[in-house]
Amino acid sequence: MTTVFNEINLDKNVPIPLYYQLKQQLLSMIESGKLSEGDMLPPENDLCLMLEVSRPTIRQSFNELVTEGYLTRSKGRGTFISKPKIEARFLNSLESFNNEMRAKKMTPRTEVLNLEKVDEPHSIAEKLQISSGSPMIRLSRLRLANESPIVFVDTYMPFDSFSKLLTVDFNETSLYDAIENLYGIRVNRVRREIEAVNAKRNEASLLKIPTKSAISFVKTIGYSGSLESPVEYSVARYRGDMNKFSVEIYR
Repeated sequence: MTTVFNEINLDKNVPIPLYYQLKQQLLSMIESGKLSEGDMLPPENDLCLMLEVSRPTIRQSFNELVTEGYLTRSKGRGTFISKPKIEARFLNSLESFNNEMRAKKMTPRTEVLNLEKVDEPHSIAEKLQISSGSPMIRLSRLRLANESPIVFVDTYMPFDSFSKLLTVDFNETSLYDAIENLYGIRVNRVRREIEAVNAKRNEASLLKIPTKSAISFVKTIGYSGSLESPVEYSVARYRGDMNKFSVEIYR
């Protein structure tokens, strides 16, 4: 492993900060596979001697890579290469979680935590454009890839319109596929809002992360061209350390 770090070459004669040069070279090693998940980086003092730079230079580079999710620190053990983040395409296309994970050569799995008829607050009825007090279906799922929990999601649908969904095994069946097969309704447009929040205790427990860890909090309203009202409203919590989202913008 030391041989890999001997490849690092920092040029002190260019105006690019040394910490940034080190950061970019470490990123290149991670992306090329020279450094893999679980590999341990040399101690900061060792790298200082190896690269002939100050400890603050090493620390700033490491700190930025930790913040961006490429490195993780373990107290008393050292600094390690993190598990690669999953790049989600759900901002650009409507694709099932299972299909998206399989396209990334990962094995998806769903755990249904709840599937029930409920009465929810007026705020959720508002999202679905139904009367306050109207019954709804709540579907709570934990979605995993290669047995790592990726996202915890609660989905709400009007009970009067979709009561047959209570009989579906969502451990194996996609929600949108079930709606289309049972009702002939195709969800073809969604509106999503994304914000960064800290995980609450229950969310952290399900996602196997420390409480107050950063997560992406995503609200989705799904629409069908054949209906005036929304088909579903969902609230998803994506692990911040295992997900990243990209957007393509055209002029």
